[in-house]
Amino acid sequence: MNWLNILIQGGLLGGLYALFAIGLALSFGIMRLVNIAHGDFIVLAAYIALALIEATGIGALASLVIVVPLMFAFGYALQRGILNFTLSGGLLSPLLVTFGISVIIENVLLQLFGADIRRLHAGAIETDSVALGGIAVGAYPLLVFGVAVIAIAGLQFLFYRTTLGRAFRATSDDAQTAELLGIDNRHLYAMAMAIAMVFTALAGVLMAIRTTFDPAAGPIRLIFAFEAVIIGGLGSLWGMLLGGMVLGIAQAIGAALSPTWQILAGHLAFLAVLVIRPSGLFPHTRD
Repeated sequence: MNWLNILIQGGLLGGLYALFAIGLALSFGIMRLVNIAHGDFIVLAAYIALALIEATGIGALASLVIVVPLMFAFGYALQRGILNFTLSGGLLSPLLVTFGISVIIENVLLQLFGADIRRLHAGAIETDSVALGGIAVGAYPLLVFGVAVIAIAGLQFLFYRTTLGRAFRATSDDAQTAELLGIDNRHLYAMAMAIAMVFTALAGVLMAIRTTFDPAAGPIRLIFAFEAVIIGGLGSLWGMLLGGMVLGIAQAIGAALSPTWQILAGHLAFLAVLVIRPSGLFPHTRD
């Protein structure tokens, strides 16, 4: 059993889990919104890509050119038209509303596409590999991990080097004071959800190329996203990537020991981190 290969494959899987986690972390970090529908949004993006591919014949990766703007607009409209009205009711109101949205999305997808398991295909990149020190590493997992690194680096730049990012940080710290200083919180929250949906779209399409999906696949993606955020530490962007890698490596080790242990091993790693370091491995500390 080649443990080095297992660790590499698990670490690369963590890149996908980090992409799952970004949208969830943005929603909670900026708006304190517990988005129960996040996993279903990931699956929704995959089905939008599937519909586009079947209708136009474009490639799976090329579909991102359309899926990303659609999910951006959907996120803005959803936050501005529905979710903004739930934020004043504490954590419970958005939790219940997003749970309802989750149920609606799952049932609509079931009616439109049926319960069959689907998968997107991206051609040769799915089977191509790169030799790294005598170990064959899949080109596609490397691509996904690279996208995750670029996405988090882009978010880091957005939050700390742009006016919009400073507005996000100010609103996250004290929404009422930020509004007194002229920040339109309703628009800002809608922009935050729209940006979160961009990464959700990326996660959905890249996930659909790597593995199968169906209308009921959202909740497990939500759990993976939640675990990656908590393991990495709330508020830490790079910690979120490392959290995803810890989760991916735990699952890879579990799968190597027994196929039935793959998912359970990830959950056990999450619980172990939660017991040892409740704030996560790399919690964000404010300047």
